Amino acid sequence: MNIYVSNLSFNTNEEDLKDLFSKYGNVTSAKVIMDRMTNRSRGFAFVEMPSEEEGNEALKGLNGKDVEGRTLSVSIAREREERGGGRNSSPRSGNKRFF
Repeated sequence: MNIYVSNLSFNTNEEDLKDLFSKYGNVTSAKVIMDRMTNRSRGFAFVEMPSEEEGNEALKGLNGKDVEGRTLSVSIAREREERGGGRNSSPRSGNKRFF
């Protein structure tokens, strides 16, 4: 299950996320999205949990929870729709993007 986590503290790192979500089950990966220019957290992340049941427990347990002074928003990640325009407007075949 791919989980979207937003409203993160800018100090939260991937290890912190793994620790937080591992209380609900096995965590395959945790990725904090970083700003390319500043190399600073953008305040959201994705967490992958192999078990849908454990992922749902994490959603229930962590959505709305206060972490480092911020109220987390936790939901199932949705596949991102391709946007037209820009420099790289060609479709990316087989490349799934989540938000």
